[in-house]
Amino acid sequence: MKKYLQKKWVKWPILIVSILLISSILFYGSIYFGFWGKLPDKNELSSLKQAEATQVLDKDGHLIGKYYIYDRQPISYQDLPKHLIDALIATEDVRFYEHDGVDNTSLLRVFFKTILLRDKSSGGGSTITLQLAKNLFGRKKYRMFSTVINKLKESFIAKRIEDIYSKQEILTLYFNTVPFPDNTYGIESASQKFFNKTTSQLSIAESATLIGTLKANHSYNPRLFPERSQLRRDVVIKQMVKYEYLNANLANNAINKSIQLNYQYFNHDLGLAPYFREEVKKELTKILENYKKPDSSAYDIYNDGLIIHTTLDYKMQSMAEEAMKEHMAVLQKDYESSYASAAPWKNTNDFIKKSIKELSIYKKLKTQGLTESQIKDSLSVKKDIELFEWTGNSVKHNSSLDSLLHYQKFLNTGMIAIEPSTGAVQAYIGGIDYRYFKYDHVSQSKRQVGSTFKPFVYTAAIENGMKPCSYFSVKEITYTNLENWTPKNASTKEDPHLNFTLEKALSNSVNTIAVKLLNKVGISKVIDQVKKLGITDSLSHKPAMALGTDGIKLKKLVGAYASYVNKGKAVQPYYISKIEDKSGNLIASFEPDVAHTSAYSDYTRQVMIEMMKSTVENGTATRLRTTYQLKNDIAGKTGTTQENKDGWFVGITPKLVTVTWVGNDNYDIGFKTTALGQGANSALPIFAKLYQKMNQDSAFDAITKSTFEEPSGDVLKDLDCKPEKRDHFLKRLFTKKKKKKRFKEG
Repeated sequence: MKKYLQKKWVKWPILIVSILLISSILFYGSIYFGFWGKLPDKNELSSLKQAEATQVLDKDGHLIGKYYIYDRQPISYQDLPKHLIDALIATEDVRFYEHDGVDNTSLLRVFFKTILLRDKSSGGGSTITLQLAKNLFGRKKYRMFSTVINKLKESFIAKRIEDIYSKQEILTLYFNTVPFPDNTYGIESASQKFFNKTTSQLSIAESATLIGTLKANHSYNPRLFPERSQLRRDVVIKQMVKYEYLNANLANNAINKSIQLNYQYFNHDLGLAPYFREEVKKELTKILENYKKPDSSAYDIYNDGLIIHTTLDYKMQSMAEEAMKEHMAVLQKDYESSYASAAPWKNTNDFIKKSIKELSIYKKLKTQGLTESQIKDSLSVKKDIELFEWTGNSVKHNSSLDSLLHYQKFLNTGMIAIEPSTGAVQAYIGGIDYRYFKYDHVSQSKRQVGSTFKPFVYTAAIENGMKPCSYFSVKEITYTNLENWTPKNASTKEDPHLNFTLEKALSNSVNTIAVKLLNKVGISKVIDQVKKLGITDSLSHKPAMALGTDGIKLKKLVGAYASYVNKGKAVQPYYISKIEDKSGNLIASFEPDVAHTSAYSDYTRQVMIEMMKSTVENGTATRLRTTYQLKNDIAGKTGTTQENKDGWFVGITPKLVTVTWVGNDNYDIGFKTTALGQGANSALPIFAKLYQKMNQDSAFDAITKSTFEEPSGDVLKDLDCKPEKRDHFLKRLFTKKKKKKRFKEG
C-alpha cells in the first residue's frame, strides 16, 4: 500500500485533493470567523434595525408623503394577505417551510442542471431566508471570489436567522425589507406607491404583479414596462396554480385582468402638496431639536420611521390643486396673448442683462473670475432640457439663457386655506409646480398686498368710533406735504361729487377714500390694530400703506383675516398636530396658537363682515355670484397692486378662510391690463373653483353649508343708510375739481 501511494500518478492527485480540501476548509473557516468581514451574531440578529421612512399623514390619517433615503414602511404578519405569501413562496422558494435557511435540494439541482447540463430553466438555489440575509446586510466587493464569499456569508447568516426567528417572522422581515421598483423598500410602501392601497387590500393580480418585480426591479417595473410586467405577473399566477396555492378559475380571472396602476408619487418633488410637505419638514426639523429618543440620541426624520399627523385635508388639497391648475393654465394663455410680440421676455437684450445676474450659475461663474462675455458663452451652451408647460412638458435643446427666458414668462401663485377657529391649515399651494418652481409663495414670499390691506384700515376706523354710514367723497386729493401725491381710483368714470358710505367704499375698493380714512384715523392707530392681528412685519408708516404697498406673507394675512369669524381673535396658521415614533408612542402634540384677547370689539367684527359680504354681493367680487354661481355665505376682499403686479383674493366663510395670490416672480413684469390682472380675475377664480368642487361633495357640507350669524340690531341699524349721495348744488358749484390738502401723519 505504501509503495502504491508513493507512485507519482497516485501521490500527486492525492496531494492536490488534500491541498484543495484543506484550502476549502481554511477558506470556509476564514469566512465563518469573520476574516472577510464580521458576521452578525445572534444578539445583532435578534434586534434588527432598518431605516424606515417617516410618514406624513393628513388630518384623517391618509398618507400624503414621506421623508426617506430608502422608502420603507414596515407592517406586521397579520397585514399580509395569504395569496401574497403564497405567490412569494410559489415563485421564490417552494420548500420554504422545509429547509433551515439553505435549500440543499435546490443547490444540488442548480449544480447538476444549471452548471453541468446548462439548463437555464432549472431555477436558482436562493431561498427567501438567503434573500433576506442579502437584503439586510447587502453585499461587498472583494478582489477575488466575491460571489462565493458573499454566498457563503449569506448562508451562515440565513441559518442563524432560522435559529432565531419563526417562519412567520422571517416572512414578515422579508416583506418589510425586500426592494421593489422605483427605490421602494418593503411591501407596504410598494402597495401604497403602485396601487394607492394598503397591503391587506391587494388583490391576487396586484400581489402577483409586485411579487413578479422581485426577479428584476427595473425590467419588470409595471410603471415603465406594463406589458413585460403583466407577462411576469402571469408567470407568478401559474406558479401558484402549479403548487396548488390557487385554483384554475381564480387564476384565469386574475390573468384576464390588465394591470391597473394607481401610482402615487411620494418622492420629494412630486405628489400631493409638495410645498406643504417641505414646510412641514422645515418645522419638524426645528421641533425635533428639543426632543431626544429614549437612548438620548437625536431623531432622524429620514431613518426613524416617525409618524407626522398634520392638519391638511387630503381631499380639499386635491381639489385646490385641481382648481389652481384649471385656472392658471387658462390665465397663462391669456397673459401671453395680451403681450403678443411685445412680451418683455422676448426682448432678449434688455431683459437678459438684468435677469441673468439673478441666476445662481451666473453668481458661481462670477466668483470663479470669468468675464461677462465668458459667462454668457458658458450659459449659451445647449443641451436637452425638460421644460415645464401647461399644455404638457417638453424636452428641448436649450441653453441656460433659453431656459431663463422660458421660465420668466410664467405667472405663479400661492394659496392657503385655514380653519379660522384654530389656524389649522386645510389646503396649501406654494406655487404652480414644485419641480420647477421651488420658491414657496405662502411662507417665503412677501408681496404687496394691495387692497386686501384696506379692511384693516376700516377696522381701525370702526373700532375708534367711526360709524359705518359715515360718508366720504370719492374726489381725488393732492397731498401737498407728500410731494403732491394724488391717489387715484381704478375707475376714472366716477362722479367726483359722489360720497360713499364706508360699506360702499370698501366693497368697491375706492382708493381715494381708503387714504382719507387713514388720514382721519391716523397711521399709528392702524398699525396698532394690525399688530393686534398678528402682523408684526415692519410696515412703511406712510400714507400709501392704505393702498397695500407693504409686503406681507400669505400665512400672516390669512391668520389676521381669520379674526373676522373667530370672535375678533387672530390665529397663527399651523401644520403639525402631533408627532409619534414608529410604534405610535407620542413624542409631541401641538395646540392651536390663537390670540388670547380680541383685536377689536364684536360690534366692529360684525360690521366688517357685513361690509365684506357686500363686496361679494355688490362690489368687486360679484363674479362669485354671477360667473361661478356660488350661493354659499361668503365675505371677501379683492386686491390689485400698482401696475397690476399682484392679484389677490381673500375669501371668508364661517368655517374656512382662504387667501389666494397670483403674479410673476419677476417684479418687473406685471399684467398687461387691469382687466386681466385685477384680483377678481387673476386670484378669485382659484377660490371660486375650489368652492364649486367642495359644493359637489357632501363631505364638506359642514364648511360649504355654514352660515354667518345674524348681526345685532345695533349693527343693522348703523348700516341702514343709502350707500351713496351726491354733493348738493352749491357744494358742487364752489368745490374745486382737484382739492389740495396736507396729510396729517406720515
